[in-house]
Amino acid sequence: QVQLVESGGGLVQAGGSLRLSCAASGRTFSPYAMGWFRQAPGKEREFVAGIRWSGGSRNYADYVKGRFTISRDNAKNTVYLQMNSQKPEDTAVYYCAAAYGLGSVDSAKYNYWGQGTQVTVSS
Repeated sequence: QVQLVESGGGLVQAGGSLRLSCAASGRTFSPYAMGWFRQAPGKEREFVAGIRWSGGSRNYADYVKGRFTISRDNAKNTVYLQMNSQKPEDTAVYYCAAAYGLGSVDSAKYNYWGQGTQVTVSS
């Protein structure tokens, strides 16, 4: 079992920045690919960014590319999502997730989920 706890959400003005953290505990963190997803009210959960266990391979959804950066520190069992130039449409609950193997943009491929952290971007 892997337990994931997100933090760092909050209220920010459009154009501002937030950094989300996801702390993992339980089984060894390193072999897992990690992903960030988000879900806005009335919408499906959607992929935001993913990173493989080595940190060398990252991918982003088109709507955050160039604005968000995913990173991980395996020594601290933590994955981060730096969010810059935020837009009101980034408002959502953000979830981190862990997947065996290479990870995916498909939420069904993830084995463990955090409880989520609210991000609200005001215009």
